[in-house]
Amino acid sequence: MTDEPDEPPAFPFAHPSSPRPPARFAEMTAEPGLPRVVLSNGASALLVSRYAEVRAVLSDDRFSRASFTGKPMFARSTASLALATSDPPVHSRRRQAVAGEFTARRARETAPWLRELAASGARRLRTLPQPADLVEEFTVPFALRAAAEQLGLPYDDAVKLRPAMAVMMSWGSRTSEEVAAAHAEAHGYFGGLVARRLADASAGRPADDLLTRLLLGRGASRLSHEEVAVFGAGLLMAGFDTTSRQLAMAVLMVLRDPALTARLREQPGALAPALEEVLRWSSLIATGGAAHVALEDVRLGDVLVPAGEVVVPLTAAANQDASVFTEPDRFDPGREDNPHIAFGHGRHYCLGAPMARLQLEVGMAALLAEFPALRLAVHEDRVRWTTGQFIRGPLELPVRWDGEGRPAAASPAGEPAVAASGCPWSPDRGSEEP
Repeated sequence: MTDEPDEPPAFPFAHPSSPRPPARFAEMTAEPGLPRVVLSNGASALLVSRYAEVRAVLSDDRFSRASFTGKPMFARSTASLALATSDPPVHSRRRQAVAGEFTARRARETAPWLRELAASGARRLRTLPQPADLVEEFTVPFALRAAAEQLGLPYDDAVKLRPAMAVMMSWGSRTSEEVAAAHAEAHGYFGGLVARRLADASAGRPADDLLTRLLLGRGASRLSHEEVAVFGAGLLMAGFDTTSRQLAMAVLMVLRDPALTARLREQPGALAPALEEVLRWSSLIATGGAAHVALEDVRLGDVLVPAGEVVVPLTAAANQDASVFTEPDRFDPGREDNPHIAFGHGRHYCLGAPMARLQLEVGMAALLAEFPALRLAVHEDRVRWTTGQFIRGPLELPVRWDGEGRPAAASPAGEPAVAASGCPWSPDRGSEEP
């Protein structure tokens, strides 16, 4: 009598209460084959963890996201995901319509305003009692204001939408009624906003914001009004949630190493590579990658993936592949050869990567400049982490800065300190303090 085969394990795997991905990710990159798992939505799938094979899935048209008929791995409906679950030619048209708004040049144009925003946020943090929660008092308002500004939303409206966005970015922790209500709230708000932007444009006073530019776009790739509304809601959610959580993770990883913190203050040029290593070494997405379906038989390494099979490419695992990264388990903030794929690869490479990188660098630089003695107020093992959410990160990050001298007049990036007047956290920007 033979033993019954083991049941495939459930996926997603549990993450540790730290920036690291599950230990199983690194183990898989050294093992042959593609392990089978059962996804939280009940679908059977193969996990793809090795760097070359993950890149292949993300760039090969024979793997389709749109053909996966199961529910997404979080509470966002497929209809609310303009780019993430579509394939060419629909994906190509939509991406072409918005790509011009997300270039590196566009990101650089926002840099002065973002520096002012981050500097004023850091100054405001200093006025609070210690310890202060860096997540709710700095990383969230910084990222949320940046996303709202890009979309032309009043900041107060963005704050009011946060509960609905949290529900839509959850997985397995909210009822179907809560999810439906959150979708309805976001859809209703952005549908109304699009209608107002169209009315303003028709009256000869178009707003200077991303949604209006998309609404007034021309050519075959132009988005429909419904697509603009969906894209706006998605950008607000992804833009603020991912950046705020990743920035909090970066701060945690830097502050737990006083020598690294001091070096980043003294050597501004070391900040960008250190943040790239944060992106490689940490795991931001709690549910792994997006499910793909093989449209025909496709060979991945030594495995022939049959047509119709579901595969899940894991970028956080690929970033631990020892065949690509020297000592992948080691956090090396000076790592020079770092071709990580934290932002994805191929046609679904994150549109917001230039802006995300800029916000991480600007936010971290502002904190290092304002607080010569910024440190964790609790041991890192006591930091509470998000649960039941698509995006991972510290739920709160208590920090202190007492016992310090005043900061220097210039930021680590060599930018002059921003005067308190015109502070983006003040009511003259059209909203109350968060």
